[in-house]
Amino acid sequence: MEKTRALAFDLGASNGRGIIGTFDGEKLTLDEIHRFSNDSVEVYGDLHWDVLRLFFEIKKGITKCINSEFKDFKSIGIDTWGVDYGLLDKNGKLLGNPFYYRDERTFRLGEKAYERVSRQEVYQRTGIQFIFINTLLQLMAQVQEDPDILQRAQTFLMMPDLLNYFLTGERKSEYTNASTTMMLNPYTKQWDFELLEKAGIPTHLFLPVCEPGGYAGKLSPKLQEELGCNSIDVVNIASHDTASAIVSIPALDEEDYVYISSGTWSLMGMELSKPCITDTGMTLNFTNEGGINNTIRYLKNIMGLWIIQETRRQWEREGEELSFSEIVDLAMEAKPFKGFIDPDDDLFATAGNMPKRINEYLSVTGQPVCETKGEIARCIFESLAMKYRHTLEGLEAVFGKKIKRINIIGGGIQNELLCQYTANASGLKTVTGPVEATAIGNLLVQFMAQGRIKDLKHARQVVANSFPVKVYQPENPAGWNQYYQKFKKVTKL
Repeated sequence: MEKTRALAFDLGASNGRGIIGTFDGEKLTLDEIHRFSNDSVEVYGDLHWDVLRLFFEIKKGITKCINSEFKDFKSIGIDTWGVDYGLLDKNGKLLGNPFYYRDERTFRLGEKAYERVSRQEVYQRTGIQFIFINTLLQLMAQVQEDPDILQRAQTFLMMPDLLNYFLTGERKSEYTNASTTMMLNPYTKQWDFELLEKAGIPTHLFLPVCEPGGYAGKLSPKLQEELGCNSIDVVNIASHDTASAIVSIPALDEEDYVYISSGTWSLMGMELSKPCITDTGMTLNFTNEGGINNTIRYLKNIMGLWIIQETRRQWEREGEELSFSEIVDLAMEAKPFKGFIDPDDDLFATAGNMPKRINEYLSVTGQPVCETKGEIARCIFESLAMKYRHTLEGLEAVFGKKIKRINIIGGGIQNELLCQYTANASGLKTVTGPVEATAIGNLLVQFMAQGRIKDLKHARQVVANSFPVKVYQPENPAGWNQYYQKFKKVTKL
């Protein structure tokens, strides 16, 4: 079968990549064409994304492809994190740089967010977990702190929709990213205007939501001239990065499994055919987000590798630069099970001196503080593995069945120590791979749009054909079970 190519832009919270995928009908191969950092910028106490620089880097990646052996690529797809957005005025101009979801304005809003509409009603209407980054809370904070900009705004676009607009001039709202906002009806897959009105958010800002797998448009004539290329399709892929990543799970059997999309965040959950909105799910804070081919990502956000990333940044500020592999080596040498944190405690949600905060948490909860870098790292990794087990038990409680396997995908699988700890803490076989899950899922949906891949099942067969996996078996499950009880006690989970 003839080869075909597509260009995926995968933008995460710390970096972005342009990756060419080449599909020969059976296997997919990847070539990284462009890599760039993605840095939040603080201005007068507010945290923003530099979206124009991101667009500059996307154009640079397209130019590199055009001038390479991969110049015959057929389409482009962009995925990003969820919840963040841009606002356009009546002339289609961007009204300021989008806020970074870790900005503290939602913390300033606090419980006032639920004075207009209760937590119970919000969950029943949207099925979305309560987390400080949710778009609904961001917009409510904007209503409170900067209502003028909302009065000037004409159109609301999520981050990948905004970047697609810059490429094509077409404005569309893609479903999987819209589903992260806590503003979407999970049954109709459209905005819940009644909820928005109760929250005081102007409803005229919102476009109809469209399913992933169609076309967002073509590169605008002006961009074609600037970049020196012909018309290229831009695909509305599953533009939320986790939605793209889940496409690439190489699960071909019917065995009950959970996934962990492991990166700055750990997204742990199950794939469903319809929303699951229950009191138990609300109590355990599970979320219903959209996936490809009418699937629901029933999951929980866990703080993930953000904590070790921010810890490493603090050590760099103090003059010691350590690679992640060096940090893992230090953790392996440290004393096990010295203390535990709840990775999702608000103390760890924002940037700052993470080692200091970890010791503050340990001290307040009556545990010995960490005295070395290795002890800090081991505390983080062991606590994450324990939180995965706690989330696993929650999923089993919601659905009344035992899970048999964990599939971990994404960049976090390069931390083999954490993968082994996950198997140990859960007592389950843990399968890892692929690493480039999000970019792979991005590309697979583009090939669906091109008519080269039939459906989700076919896409996962392509992944299984193309990328290796690694299997971890549980070690010392009795010992881990003993310390899991301590973890629950000190974290009050």
